Amino acid sequence: MSGTVTSVLAIGASGKNAGFVVPELARRGVTVRGMVRDAATTQRVLAQGAGEVVVGDLRDHASLVAAMRGMDAVYYMAPAFFPDESEVGKGVVAAAVEAGVRRFVFSGVIHPMLSRLVNHAAKPPVEEAIIASGMEFTLLQPAVFYQNLSHAWHKVVETGVLAEPWALTTRHTRVDYRDVAEVAAIACTNDTLVNGTFELVATQPMTRGDVAALMGEVLGRDVRADVLPVDTAVAPFPPARQAAMAKMFAWYDEHGLMGNRLALRTILGREPRTLRAYFEELAAAPAH
Repeated sequence: MSGTVTSVLAIGASGKNAGFVVPELARRGVTVRGMVRDAATTQRVLAQGAGEVVVGDLRDHASLVAAMRGMDAVYYMAPAFFPDESEVGKGVVAAAVEAGVRRFVFSGVIHPMLSRLVNHAAKPPVEEAIIASGMEFTLLQPAVFYQNLSHAWHKVVETGVLAEPWALTTRHTRVDYRDVAEVAAIACTNDTLVNGTFELVATQPMTRGDVAALMGEVLGRDVRADVLPVDTAVAPFPPARQAAMAKMFAWYDEHGLMGNRLALRTILGREPRTLRAYFEELAAAPAH
């Protein structure tokens, strides 16, 4: 390895998931530079522990290189269903090389080889570019995030029904992105994960019925699992994303999305956060 990491650029530092990485890095005593697209989020990122915040655009090579100058490491997670994600990601890698970054940590997705899923298939070209770049690297491949269920929580509280647009028999494994963020911070600042690829999973495979039952236990009432029509689920999104989401739901109908728990527990040196604990946090949060 080529020396101690003392500075890290966290791209998308104001994001709902990527933002969890900033305090984890700050806790490790490194200088954290957060990159955001909207200057209005600067104070929030500083409050999370960033030493400075820069405004940049993933499609603007010059702003990327400027943001990365002087940084030992870069953490990058692409926005969900980002248009031209592969090309943009390869551009981020190229900017890191030009800026002299030594280490690159990429938060992707579990099973990126699934070619029928747009948001998965966009990841391997970026991973290949990272490996070919000559930088030290860590590739993180997390399962479905607990945080995705926060969107359904208030509806469940209101109706007693957990509805999603794929089969009731589908099984998923899940992970709290705060645990992924901790792994990302370890990868940025510690040599133990360099040049590795890690599948990050916290739960055993669970059906929607299993998840609904756990919600019910936390809420102290019955919660029923149901199927949400695909058209209803995709309606709020642009047409291109609707098509990609429909393909994803069709895959889930047939196969689910499952992975193995060993790597996350081993890296953290503890048991990961549980889905029950996450639901307990949602239940304790003030109503909006």
